[in-house]
Amino acid sequence: MRPRHPFVAAVLATALSLAVLPSLAKSPTAVAANPAAEAAAPPVPLLWQVSDDDNTVYLLGSFHMLKSSDYPLSDDIQAAFDDAERVVFEVPPDQVNDPANTTKFLQAAGFADGRKLSQVLAPETYDKLSTMMAAAGQPVAAVERFEPWFVNLSLVMGMAQPLGFSGAHGLDNHLMQLAGKAGKPASGLESLDHQLSVLDGAPMDEQVLGLSELVEDPAAAARELDKLHQSWRQGDLEALRRYAIEQMKEKTPETYRLVNIERNQAWLPQLREMLDGEGEDDVLVVVGAMHLAGDDGLIEGLREAGYRIERICSACSAD
Repeated sequence: MRPRHPFVAAVLATALSLAVLPSLAKSPTAVAANPAAEAAAPPVPLLWQVSDDDNTVYLLGSFHMLKSSDYPLSDDIQAAFDDAERVVFEVPPDQVNDPANTTKFLQAAGFADGRKLSQVLAPETYDKLSTMMAAAGQPVAAVERFEPWFVNLSLVMGMAQPLGFSGAHGLDNHLMQLAGKAGKPASGLESLDHQLSVLDGAPMDEQVLGLSELVEDPAAAARELDKLHQSWRQGDLEALRRYAIEQMKEKTPETYRLVNIERNQAWLPQLREMLDGEGEDDVLVVVGAMHLAGDDGLIEGLREAGYRIERICSACSAD
């Protein structure tokens, strides 16, 4: 079933693809098990084992903002974490937790040419944005100097928090803290500055489309965020591909190329180096779930390169 507002799903899919977004709204604290959620089954992990003759890379698809009720995690994830000698994230933990991030984010978000938000949005869209922000107790003038991508993602994050989502509960953040406590080396596939450049590089017309659709029906965005989250919880990579990636490719092809294709192509050589390198180190690689799915995904890219790939999913075996 296609979403009622297809581009909203594409916008929300960015939360599965860019680890830096929720870093502005989280504290560096690992999530403890939630007693109220102990009876619920853990999320079905999007976890694959990629191997050659001597090395293993565990690929784990993350949702960068989660709820406390998404914990505890599957034993499969814990076993992969325990087996790995090191953990690799999209962005190195020290950069994700840098206090200067907010300043960097705001600098990247401003119009470089001095334009204003009201000059790139249709008047009716700007009026709806003003009404939406006023309902949240914020004047629209507060975002006048920022590009649509930043306003869009700020609204999504603000919408997600009352629903129980938090970057502090995100899978990346949780595993970063576990790695620190366990003394496991942790690194990143790219820099925080690069992620910001990806966001800032999206075409203006695609940025405007995303913000326009979000303010047209904020309630639809909340419903579709829940659908994406449920697909992740169920370990349904095909649903994520069908529901989010295909919409993003159709509606905002250049943003999809920047956010997904180009970054995957930059990461694949790094993953191959982990597998082909000397020694027998096993590595846990944690990336947004969207990076694993579809013909452009990391799983297919590694399969085409000839590596052995097997999904690790005890819950799937029990079905």
